[in-house]
Amino acid sequence: MDELGRITPGHFKSAEKIPFVIVLDNIRSMMNTGSVFRTADAFLLEGIILCGFTATPPHREIHKTALGATESVSWQYAEQTKDAVRQLKADGYEVIAVEQTTGSKSLQQFNPRGNGKYALVFGNEVKGVSDEVLDLCDHALEIPQFGTKHSLNVSVSAGIVIWDLYSKLHPRV
Repeated sequence: MDELGRITPGHFKSAEKIPFVIVLDNIRSMMNTGSVFRTADAFLLEGIILCGFTATPPHREIHKTALGATESVSWQYAEQTKDAVRQLKADGYEVIAVEQTTGSKSLQQFNPRGNGKYALVFGNEVKGVSDEVLDLCDHALEIPQFGTKHSLNVSVSAGIVIWDLYSKLHPRV
């Protein structure tokens, strides 16, 4: 690991973060939750808000895929996703649901502002982002898909969207 030049969890805590917060809206799979933690760590994101029945660390199933990222990435729990979204908006975040819905934009068409703060809401594996949460969001983005299936695993979706927005903000990485 030393050869990869990775920072320690202590350095991660004090490092300047990318101003993205991930909101997980009633995620069923603890492995999906752990995977999102790992992705948040990989991109130095501000943190994660776990909502509703989304499981919280410490838990063996989350740890399997997070591989320690629950120790580096800041997280909090909110019973109601809508309350978390309202607070994020009050704190100046632009809130974006990642969901196939009426009025959603293709991820390719969305260009984040360089000085913006973003909260990305990912929904339940079966039901998606709830309608009441969608109504509070500033935007809805969807990932273009071309095969017979029209959905992706939530942790895969998180990785794609985070990478896309990160690369648009940091094009020379």
